[in-house]
Amino acid sequence: MPLLSPRTILHVDMDAFFAAVEQRDRPELRGTPVIVGADPKGGRGRGVVSTASYEARRFGVGSAMPISEAWRRCPQGVYLHPDMEKYARESERIMAVFERFTDLVEPVSIDEAFLDVTGSARAMGTGEQIGRKLKAAIRDETGLTASVGVATSKLVAKVASDMRKPDGLVVVPPGTEAAFLAPLPVRRLWGVGPKMEETLATLGVATIGNLAALDPGRLERRLGTHGHDLLRLARGEDDREVA
Repeated sequence: MPLLSPRTILHVDMDAFFAAVEQRDRPELRGTPVIVGADPKGGRGRGVVSTASYEARRFGVGSAMPISEAWRRCPQGVYLHPDMEKYARESERIMAVFERFTDLVEPVSIDEAFLDVTGSARAMGTGEQIGRKLKAAIRDETGLTASVGVATSKLVAKVASDMRKPDGLVVVPPGTEAAFLAPLPVRRLWGVGPKMEETLATLGVATIGNLAALDPGRLERRLGTHGHDLLRLARGEDDREVA
């Protein structure tokens, strides 16, 4: 029985989506810190940051940060209320671009999606070539940039897409998944939040590679079946389909 070829999965993540749309539509905002979210009210506002431009991120402003803290760090920023109808229209345009490359598109949120392009290779080339074509199509048709991760699984593709933002393209060749993940903080894995990170630290685990090297029995005694699942992810094993 012939061996199956590895899958080619893309994770496409728009760069600072809400802020980027505003900077595109208002040229005077380009190159300036833009924070989309709640009204800061001079540092006394409530609510959080929805998206910060990369210029604002240099001041330590990030998504989900209290808007009052964003104001403290970057009072010179331009603060805008979200225009969700506009962002939704842009999202529809971007998703339509994705669908020209494959029928297997799984939106994750308004500004990111997984694409299984395994079946597109004959017509469109390698995963890297498809990633470059897709990024160019988005830029040409919307004026926005996206970062793309290319890998054999959803997990690794998602981690890869975040490695060289903005406007990045990171390809993880088949067979190198575990080595790619190994030096990264264990928090990068799905299912590892602050509490799980603390638990793993008591086992001497700080990186994904530490986790992959841990004795499976020891991990399962501590975490049960979840330990088995985490170990598979740490080794780059993720067979979840794009659906």
